[in-house]
Amino acid sequence: MSRQFADHVCDMLSPLGSVTARSMFGGHGIYLDGLMFALIAWDILFLKADGGNRPMFEEAGSGPFKPWDDKPMVMPYWEVPADVLEDGAELCRWGRAAFDAALRTRKPKAKRKALSAGKDRG
Repeated sequence: MSRQFADHVCDMLSPLGSVTARSMFGGHGIYLDGLMFALIAWDILFLKADGGNRPMFEEAGSGPFKPWDDKPMVMPYWEVPADVLEDGAELCRWGRAAFDAALRTRKPKAKRKALSAGKDRG
Protein backbone atom coordinates (compact mmCIF):
# COMPACT_ATOMS: atom_id res chain seq x y z
CA MET A 1 0.00 0.00 0.00
CA SER A 2 1.34 3.34 -1.00
CA ARG A 3 1.80 5.84 1.81
CA GLN A 4 2.51 8.45 -0.86
CA PHE A 5 -0.98 7.95 -2.31
CA ALA A 6 -2.54 8.28 1.15
CA ASP A 7 -0.60 11.51 1.74
CA HIS A 8 -1.68 12.80 -1.69
CA VAL A 9 -5.34 12.07 -0.91
CA CYS A 10 -5.05 13.85 2.46
CA ASP A 11 -3.47 16.85 0.74
CA MET A 12 -6.23 16.98 -1.89
CA LEU A 13 -8.92 16.77 0.80
CA SER A 14 -7.22 19.30 3.11
CA PRO A 15 -9.70 22.11 2.23
CA LEU A 16 -12.22 20.10 4.31
CA GLY A 17 -10.07 20.44 7.44
CA SER A 18 -7.37 18.37 9.10
CA VAL A 19 -7.50 15.14 7.08
CA THR A 20 -5.23 12.34 8.26
CA ALA A 21 -4.44 8.79 7.16
CA ARG A 22 -3.92 5.87 9.54
CA SER A 23 -2.55 2.50 8.46
CA MET A 24 -5.03 -0.33 8.83
CA PHE A 25 -5.35 -3.85 7.44
CA GLY A 26 -2.76 -3.26 4.72
CA GLY A 27 -4.44 -0.03 3.61
CA HIS A 28 -5.31 3.31 5.15
CA GLY A 29 -8.31 4.82 6.89
CA ILE A 30 -8.87 8.49 6.04
CA TYR A 31 -10.15 10.65 8.89
CA LEU A 32 -11.56 14.14 9.35
CA ASP A 33 -12.13 15.39 12.89
CA GLY A 34 -11.41 11.88 14.19
CA LEU A 35 -14.15 10.29 12.07
CA MET A 36 -13.29 7.82 9.31
CA PHE A 37 -14.98 8.82 6.06
CA ALA A 38 -12.79 7.12 3.47
CA LEU A 39 -10.40 4.25 3.02
CA ILE A 40 -7.65 3.28 0.64
CA ALA A 41 -7.22 -0.35 -0.39
CA TRP A 42 -5.10 -1.59 -3.31
CA ASP A 43 -4.23 2.07 -4.07
CA ILE A 44 -7.91 2.80 -4.72
CA LEU A 45 -9.78 5.50 -2.82
CA PHE A 46 -13.22 4.59 -1.46
CA LEU A 47 -15.55 7.11 0.21
CA LYS A 48 -18.26 6.44 2.77
CA ALA A 49 -21.71 6.17 1.19
CA ASP A 50 -25.25 5.94 2.48
CA GLY A 51 -28.69 6.70 1.06
CA GLY A 52 -27.84 10.39 0.93
CA ASN A 53 -24.81 10.21 -1.38
CA ARG A 54 -24.84 6.69 -2.85
CA PRO A 55 -26.65 7.90 -6.01
CA MET A 56 -23.54 9.97 -6.90
CA PHE A 57 -21.51 6.79 -7.04
CA GLU A 58 -24.17 4.77 -8.81
CA GLU A 59 -24.60 7.44 -11.50
CA ALA A 60 -20.82 7.46 -12.04
CA GLY A 61 -20.78 3.67 -12.46
CA SER A 62 -18.78 3.04 -9.28
CA GLY A 63 -19.10 0.01 -7.07
CA PRO A 64 -18.82 -0.71 -3.36
CA PHE A 65 -15.69 -1.85 -1.54
CA LYS A 66 -15.60 -5.64 -1.52
CA PRO A 67 -12.77 -6.75 0.77
CA TRP A 68 -12.75 -10.40 -0.36
CA ASP A 69 -13.25 -11.68 -3.89
CA ASP A 70 -14.59 -15.02 -2.67
CA LYS A 71 -17.19 -13.59 -0.26
CA PRO A 72 -20.33 -11.58 -1.04
CA MET A 73 -19.74 -9.05 1.74
CA VAL A 74 -19.51 -5.40 0.71
CA MET A 75 -18.83 -2.38 2.89
CA PRO A 76 -20.47 1.08 2.83
CA TYR A 77 -17.53 2.63 1.00
CA TRP A 78 -17.66 3.20 -2.76
CA GLU A 79 -14.87 3.63 -5.30
CA VAL A 80 -14.10 7.21 -6.32
CA PRO A 81 -14.28 7.65 -10.12
CA ALA A 82 -10.94 8.51 -11.77
CA ASP A 83 -12.19 11.86 -13.12
CA VAL A 84 -13.28 12.92 -9.61
CA LEU A 85 -9.90 11.88 -8.19
CA GLU A 86 -8.17 14.15 -10.71
CA ASP A 87 -10.23 17.26 -9.84
CA GLY A 88 -9.42 18.64 -6.38
CA ALA A 89 -12.59 20.72 -6.02
CA GLU A 90 -14.80 17.85 -7.14
CA LEU A 91 -13.00 15.41 -4.85
CA CYS A 92 -13.63 17.77 -1.93
CA ARG A 93 -17.32 17.93 -2.84
CA TRP A 94 -17.52 14.13 -2.86
CA GLY A 95 -15.37 13.98 0.30
CA ARG A 96 -17.72 16.37 2.11
CA ALA A 97 -20.69 14.22 1.09
CA ALA A 98 -18.83 11.15 2.41
CA PHE A 99 -18.04 12.89 5.70
CA ASP A 100 -21.72 13.84 6.03
CA ALA A 101 -22.61 10.17 5.42
CA ALA A 102 -20.15 9.15 8.14
CA LEU A 103 -21.76 11.66 10.52
CA ARG A 104 -25.23 10.30 9.76
CA THR A 105 -24.21 6.68 10.28
CA ARG A 106 -21.80 6.89 13.19
CA LYS A 107 -22.66 4.92 16.26
CA PRO A 108 -22.63 6.68 19.62
CA LYS A 109 -19.66 5.80 21.78
CA ALA A 110 -20.39 3.64 24.80
CA LYS A 111 -20.36 5.70 27.96
CA ARG A 112 -18.04 4.62 30.72
CA LYS A 113 -19.52 4.27 34.15
CA ALA A 114 -18.12 7.00 36.34
CA LEU A 115 -17.14 6.01 39.84
CA SER A 116 -19.07 8.00 42.36
CA ALA A 117 -16.75 9.80 44.75
CA GLY A 118 -19.49 10.13 47.37
CA LYS A 119 -20.35 6.44 47.70
CA ASP A 120 -20.49 4.89 51.14
CA ARG A 121 -17.67 2.48 51.66
CA GLY A 122 -18.74 0.75 54.72
